[in-house]
Amino acid sequence: MSPGMAKSWRKRALTLAAVLVLALVAAAYGGRWYVVERPLPMRDDRAEFRVKPGASARGVASAVREAGVDVNELAFEALSRTTGVAQSLRAGRYTIERGTTLAQLIAKLRAGDVTLERLTIVEGITFREMRSLLAATSELRQDSRDMTPAQLLQAIGASEAHPEGLFAPDTYLYDPGSSDLEIWRRAYRAQMNALQEEWISRAPGLPYALPYEALIMASIVEKETGQPSERGLIAGVFVNRLKRGMLLQTDPTVIYGLGERFDGNLRKRDLVTDTPYNSYTRAGLPPTPIALPGRAAIAAALKPDRTDALYFVARGDGTSHFSSTLEAHNRAVDKYQRGGAR
Repeated sequence: MSPGMAKSWRKRALTLAAVLVLALVAAAYGGRWYVVERPLPMRDDRAEFRVKPGASARGVASAVREAGVDVNELAFEALSRTTGVAQSLRAGRYTIERGTTLAQLIAKLRAGDVTLERLTIVEGITFREMRSLLAATSELRQDSRDMTPAQLLQAIGASEAHPEGLFAPDTYLYDPGSSDLEIWRRAYRAQMNALQEEWISRAPGLPYALPYEALIMASIVEKETGQPSERGLIAGVFVNRLKRGMLLQTDPTVIYGLGERFDGNLRKRDLVTDTPYNSYTRAGLPPTPIALPGRAAIAAALKPDRTDALYFVARGDGTSHFSSTLEAHNRAVDKYQRGGAR
């Protein structure tokens, strides 16, 4: 007998054995309906279990039982073999509801009907933080792990030289086992689309020559905003300062320029030490965004509130006090930050 024929006979024998086991289990429990078509007893209304790469049918059955589903492991293995599921199990997270039968469970596994994974990128984090978040996501294939930022940008088709601010904060659904580059690509396209749409409908007379400059402003607004309702006012203050040639004097740009040297405490010496991002020593916008701004911050940068305010100070409750003169601003600083209300 040739090796090919022997292999074929072994496969047939295993299938026949599985059918026999299933028949025996069905007979022991009172028929096929009880084993295959009966709703599986479940601890909760919904159960989630994970199929690991290379998992066996027995391993999957154990995972299902650990999730609170009373599945007969012998019947599960037998049915997995007769349907071919055992040879093509797709890794990922699966969800079943109360009322699911063994036959339906097997059909879900056969179809590879995995539950999509969810990854949330919050507004205001940096590119470096986003990269750490994706690198820690085990369900993603880490294709960008050894890439430099420039190589990553090239891989996703981005033309910009610096990655900061180019990716849209959002919640992304993805297929487990998919490439991390796909998340980067989707986030980049979403951010560029949002920027272009807001640029087209921008207010007149803004001090930006290019959409990228608006993205830089949006990142500053994102980092300075304590209350979402104040985004437009904060953007209005910074736009007013740019138009007048005033220094922006915003702490988040200084902190970004310090990079990993920032220890959580911004000191006076930091404000006077010049870096490309120190808006206390350099006029105009910093050279790149300083964080990932969301759509609302981009909209605020391109449609700022009309205001005569040139200054703002935190009240300590998440809101800000806005002033149109330095004298009024100094009084507000004394009141809200020094505790010396006049």
